[in-house]
Amino acid sequence: MMNNPTANPSTATGHVLSHWLPTTRKEMDLRGWEQADVILFSADAYVDHPSFGVAVIGRVLEAEGLRVAIVPQPSWHGDLRDFKRLGRPRLWFGVAPGCMDSMVNKYTAARRLRSEDAYSPDGRHDMRPEYPTIVYTRILKQLFPDVPVVLGGIEASLRRLAHYDYWQDCILPGILALSGADMVTYGMGEKATLAISRLLMEAVESCHPTLHYDERGEACATTATFREVVQSAHAVPQTVSAYPLDDIPGGLQPDDIVLHSYEEVLRDGKLHAANFRHIEEESNKMHAHRLLQQTGGVWMVVNPPYPPLSQEELDASYDLPYTRLPHPKYKGKRIPAYEMIRHSVCLHRGCFGGCAFCTISAHQGKFIVSRSKESILREVEQITRMPDFKGYISDLGGPSANMYRMGGRNPKACQSCKKPSCLHPQVCPNLLVDHRPLLDIYRAVDAVPGVKKSFIGSGVRYDLLLHDNGDPVLNEASYQYTRELILNHVSGRLKVAPEHTSDRVLNLMRKPSFRLFRTFSRMFHDICRQAGIRQQIIPYFISSHPGCTATDMAELAVATRELDFQLEQVQDFTPTPMTVSTEAWATGYHPYTLEPVFSARTPQEKAVQRMFFFWYKPEERRRIEQELQRMGRPDLLRKLFGRKR
Repeated sequence: MMNNPTANPSTATGHVLSHWLPTTRKEMDLRGWEQADVILFSADAYVDHPSFGVAVIGRVLEAEGLRVAIVPQPSWHGDLRDFKRLGRPRLWFGVAPGCMDSMVNKYTAARRLRSEDAYSPDGRHDMRPEYPTIVYTRILKQLFPDVPVVLGGIEASLRRLAHYDYWQDCILPGILALSGADMVTYGMGEKATLAISRLLMEAVESCHPTLHYDERGEACATTATFREVVQSAHAVPQTVSAYPLDDIPGGLQPDDIVLHSYEEVLRDGKLHAANFRHIEEESNKMHAHRLLQQTGGVWMVVNPPYPPLSQEELDASYDLPYTRLPHPKYKGKRIPAYEMIRHSVCLHRGCFGGCAFCTISAHQGKFIVSRSKESILREVEQITRMPDFKGYISDLGGPSANMYRMGGRNPKACQSCKKPSCLHPQVCPNLLVDHRPLLDIYRAVDAVPGVKKSFIGSGVRYDLLLHDNGDPVLNEASYQYTRELILNHVSGRLKVAPEHTSDRVLNLMRKPSFRLFRTFSRMFHDICRQAGIRQQIIPYFISSHPGCTATDMAELAVATRELDFQLEQVQDFTPTPMTVSTEAWATGYHPYTLEPVFSARTPQEKAVQRMFFFWYKPEERRRIEQELQRMGRPDLLRKLFGRKR
């Protein structure tokens, strides 16, 4: 059924189409397939690499023995031939619209079209629609109404319940209601998609009486069968399904969390904010509860997630036979996102930082799952055999680079914890901050023949580096890690993310005090000076975050001027579904306190905040002077420009 090549095509002369999952009828014929079991539609170009979600799901299902095909970036105009060309799958269609939310990928915080689409060939803008999850699903349901459609990926995951949409400036229902799909898998979807496939395979192979046959005489599971199979199992973890109000699987349970309905939150944004606290907490618990929300006369039922993968399971996912290359159809074309990650290695999943504006915990959760040293080194060795490899690993990272193999000292305490952050408002006393395993990984990778140098391109949590563990051995390991990072894994510029200078705003962001950044900056320059090297630290900052005022931004300008920074890595806050910051920005209430929170919402308010980033530009100076005069802050004028007003 499968064609799993043993040779890495990146080492071969030319391309062997059968090394990629098929994308056309011709490629299916090369494998001797009449019909695929699962067909995945993706709004990204097809890159067979473990950093691209559709490739991961495809390879996982292939390893299960399924025939999996991928249709990347189908045309949604005209005769819809791209949706028809592979025919009907034996089991189900999957819609995985890309590595990024399509609207974030397409538009800036000012709702302007981005300069390029990083996940399309040559950065083209016309290769994906807005909201491809919805567009693709509606087309598939029009063409194949009886075939189940399962949604996955970041776009569906973050829209699994009622959510605020920045681009339409309104609260929308969950994506099942918007798209007409049959089920959502949220988070990292390997286990859920395997479970769904196994249920449907069992139904097909047992000749279920409600099955029918397609034009080839192949058995196909209908949507009715799909619902029957899933309901008979009562709950596929980490999925969302819609049910009639009187037909919830297993009935309403005492520990179910019933959220305010979609219709209620439309009338009262404060109720929407209140819902979010439950959603975030249940996304970050080891033993979560089921969430239910009424929407348009049905229940949207969110089943609790699977436990985090084991190390062995994560290794198995990364050890699948990826080519690590774009499909040959893109020969001669540049895929910007692939150019960034082609020689990078992800060490772990999850992030326990819990930053208020970040979607990682909503999608991957806070519990760290780390790959084994052996799995990491196998991938590094595979990279060294790529013809274009020049000896430099671009990133040994993860959602946060230095959380590898970190977790609770007492796992039982983690079992009952529902806090979304292990670092805010202070580092959890149960957190074991041990950088020694990561130091070992860095040194082992640098010792691999063919590797000249490895870099850390992912963000580093400097509050972990500076944390006093109460253990001199662990504290020394943190310092040695910091030296190793700065001296051996930085290409002249280390990027970190203080995000703001105001402790009040940072508290709303769930970020550490700016005082820690000042300490880390001194340490960085001390280490560089002692080693006789010249390097820069590049800080990231955000304007217009909930709670941030123009005065806060003016004070940020003064603080960064005093540190001799002329800021480059800056952005306006972009509200994305399923974050604390977005719900505060959209509703005006903090989801945990339900107290009012100010946000700069108009283009004029946002422009005023952003201009303070660029106090050093002559074209901004007059506007900044006028604004500070209006604010009655001559003290800040003197600090910025050195003269009285």
